[in-house]
Amino acid sequence: MLHPDAVAALMAGDHGEPFAALGQHQTEDGWVLRALLPGAVSVAAVDRAAGHTLASLERIPGSDVFEARFAQRADYRFEVDWGTHRQALEDPYRFGLLLGEMDIWLLGEGTHHRPYEQLGAHPMTFDGVAGTRFAVWAPSARRVSVVGSFNNWDGRRHGMRLRRECGVWEIFLPHVGPGDLYKYEIKGADGGLHLKADPVAFRAELRPQTASVVHALPPVVAPDTARRNANAFDAPISVYEVHLGSWKRVPEEGARWLSYRELAEQLVPYAKDLGFTHLELLPVNEHPFDGSWGYQPTGMYAPTSRFGTPEDFRAFVQAAHEAGLGVIVDWVPGHFPMDAHGLGRFDGSALYEHADPREGFHEDWKTLIYNYGRTEVRNFLVGNALYWIERYGVDGLRVDAVASMLYRDYSRKEGQWIPNRFGGRENLEAIDFMRRMNRIVGTQRPEAITVAEESTAFPGVSRPPTEDLQGGGLGFHFKWNMGWMNDTLSYMQQDPVHRKYHHSKMTFGLVYAFTENFMLPLSHDEVVHGKGSLLQRMPGDEWQRFANLRAYFGFMWGHPGKKLLFMGGEFAQYDEWNAEGSLRWHLLRYPLHAGVQRLVRDLNAVLRGTPALHQRDFGPEGFAWIAHDDAENSVISFVRFAADGSPVVVVSNFTPVPRHAYRIGVPRAGAWRELINTDLAVYGGSGVSNGALHTQDAPAHGQAQSLELIVPPLGTVMLVPA
Repeated sequence: MLHPDAVAALMAGDHGEPFAALGQHQTEDGWVLRALLPGAVSVAAVDRAAGHTLASLERIPGSDVFEARFAQRADYRFEVDWGTHRQALEDPYRFGLLLGEMDIWLLGEGTHHRPYEQLGAHPMTFDGVAGTRFAVWAPSARRVSVVGSFNNWDGRRHGMRLRRECGVWEIFLPHVGPGDLYKYEIKGADGGLHLKADPVAFRAELRPQTASVVHALPPVVAPDTARRNANAFDAPISVYEVHLGSWKRVPEEGARWLSYRELAEQLVPYAKDLGFTHLELLPVNEHPFDGSWGYQPTGMYAPTSRFGTPEDFRAFVQAAHEAGLGVIVDWVPGHFPMDAHGLGRFDGSALYEHADPREGFHEDWKTLIYNYGRTEVRNFLVGNALYWIERYGVDGLRVDAVASMLYRDYSRKEGQWIPNRFGGRENLEAIDFMRRMNRIVGTQRPEAITVAEESTAFPGVSRPPTEDLQGGGLGFHFKWNMGWMNDTLSYMQQDPVHRKYHHSKMTFGLVYAFTENFMLPLSHDEVVHGKGSLLQRMPGDEWQRFANLRAYFGFMWGHPGKKLLFMGGEFAQYDEWNAEGSLRWHLLRYPLHAGVQRLVRDLNAVLRGTPALHQRDFGPEGFAWIAHDDAENSVISFVRFAADGSPVVVVSNFTPVPRHAYRIGVPRAGAWRELINTDLAVYGGSGVSNGALHTQDAPAHGQAQSLELIVPPLGTVMLVPA
């Protein structure tokens, strides 16, 4: 007999081991079959093969628990009378263990490269029955149930089995399939009842709804040699950074977003036409708050439903690849929001986060910080990195806010942080996590790249870790050069008459340019929060603002390092970026804006077609100064070299005064020509340019040969041997 306390616990949703009470069990007198079906009028057990009734289950008085006894084990299903209709139901409590021993061991150890293959909701056929296998990590929970559209969100109906070896709860639910909504109802270690979205859900509801959606795991995308070559250190890389929700909207339909498939039809050919090599998307993980731009994700494994289904996003990536464009997604392993359906206090304890707010709470962002020292949490994140690359085919991850993970005292006052075990400020566990993530991505999918947004001088961000992961670099392929961005934008905002006093801001970046594999970012962060657009930050009248921006772009594309430009910058959007609207596409009707767009297209074409501008971005052998000290004229000149030694000379004049008969030493005698001139009339410039150029036997800047040229006002020219 089932003890009355067990019956009461089942009815109250407090039974921690429902598989021990429900389903079919052998006793001294034969077999007993029990079911908990709140709301049922009557329940019968029916032979699954023959279809005849085996027995009617009797209701245990005062409950919705039904039971029957058999002389031998039965092969059954239920026939349930709900009062309004009858329903044939398979019993989830007749199925055995779901996760294999090896998977249990790897999950418990925190070394499963692909935990999402075991955790989450997986539609499948088990023992000839179609349904969905659910598994969730909640080691401190007293009880976990799957609730959803299929069981009236009743946490008593489908309590899960705990695999104590790894703290994972599992159950197979017949009749549940793709499209069904679900959450986990968790009776926590704190005694509270927590309704949580699935941390490993492959699809989620559109906000403001917060349920997970049963969805099949996307198939693996095969590695692609062409993509590996396009992501190489010596490849031309020019990244167009995009916020999908505000790149373009449909004004005729209430300014709605474009879908993933519409973006594939419009964004992909646009970026290809402008010559960019990669798209970088602000986070596409599911997130509840539009204003976070995706940087406070709650669904790390679910492409946001704002723009369509997971298949739609996969089609977008495929369309980009077919057009020759790579796709990088912003990835946020540094923190997560406190929304009730999210990861915070997931099983009634500090599971994913640190319990101590000095380690686990971001004051700046009011978010929670992952506990990187917990192997299962680290595994959750490392697996997620691999998931986007393997299951959607993305080319890489740009990792957000790396500095906030590296330092325990990040944005904290004295006494508000806990030192590491050696008394230092470095977050050793986060460092180990990043090394491990980069190592696994690099070994499992070597065609992919990772990019660090890291704003400090932490050493070796883009250097490989050692074999034992206990030393060396962090293992990122590229690092955003935040110092270059801050210095050069600060310089460009100066009135040209004052720039000679700030000349070093444009040259200092070359002091450390080859200490990391740098990407030069003019990102979304530089055109929000009152900073103004790039164009607004340029000084002077209208013509000078555009000329300044064009000269700056020319300098940037000539400078060592991969390139990144946020959307709107390519046509000099006048307004600061507004994530709630669309880019100001009407500006392209005006020649100055169209001229900047044409210049960006030509700069990208030159970058791709000129090995000297991309083959040796990360080594001093690919760069030489001509003159870095002409502060009086605010002119900067240098040479870039390809692997075969072929040169490109870059000369920038950051004053509105043309420099006539300006002499520069060059590394090769003979005829030279302009490759790019940002002052050409087709770009909106004044048209000051050089015709045929030929070296003279006049030594300059350490070279035996020199050129005498006109450097246009507020302009950059690139010269190559004719």
